[in-house]
Amino acid sequence: MSELVPAIRPSPRQPVFAPGGSFLVPTPRIDARPLVSGAEIHLKAVDLSKTYRRGQVDIPVLRGVNLQVRRGEFLAIIGASGSGKSTLLHLLGTLDAPDAGEVHMQGERIDNLPSSRRDALRNREFGMIFQFYHLLPEMTALENVLSPLLISSSIWGYLRHRRKHLQTARSLIEMVGLAHREKHRPRELSGGEMQRCAIARALASGPQVLLADEPTGNLDRATGDEILRILQNLNRRENLTIVMVTHDLAIAAKADRIVRLVEGRVETA
Repeated sequence: MSELVPAIRPSPRQPVFAPGGSFLVPTPRIDARPLVSGAEIHLKAVDLSKTYRRGQVDIPVLRGVNLQVRRGEFLAIIGASGSGKSTLLHLLGTLDAPDAGEVHMQGERIDNLPSSRRDALRNREFGMIFQFYHLLPEMTALENVLSPLLISSSIWGYLRHRRKHLQTARSLIEMVGLAHREKHRPRELSGGEMQRCAIARALASGPQVLLADEPTGNLDRATGDEILRILQNLNRRENLTIVMVTHDLAIAAKADRIVRLVEGRVETA
């Protein structure tokens, strides 16, 4: 991959693209991390609780979780299997609703917004990466990356900006090293290639926050390390806020800060 051009810090609501639509291409080198301790609170969970019912049995998963994530922070959440890591991530991204408590983004409560506003929030403000990729099997890699841009536009709006959207998607495909695979469907890609495609798709709308649920869980160590280098560079060079769930402490150690979920509550690791 080509060398990174000098970093450009976007404003909170700007996509992470350089002028002209090109994406800042990361390299394995990681620059010194600027301190984020004084940054504003970007995402906050307040006394979140969630219980699931299995048959006649209530299964408490989260029991009053409190968590703050600062702008530009790379936060890792770890915990034993079944500790509620993915549940917490889904609540932060408004994919699910808490039984009690609140989720705030930039000082605004978001968990109780109307469904249309939560849909728009997930499309434009959150990027999401999952362990099992969730690529659309009938679409090519390029079409999968384009899908958030298509969803956020009317058909006529998409057609009017089609050239710009294609440029954005191709820049992202190149950024993750898949330019030679853009016409391939998911079944023709390796696990690492599918995850890189999923990262590109998560970035298509220029999100403020990237939520990653076990992003290396299905990958070998070398491929997983490459995925982490991509995430680290996005965080360091573009000040992208990242919240990553993992069961692997070695992977979590790549983040700025680690918190541990124990019996449904957050403890500092």
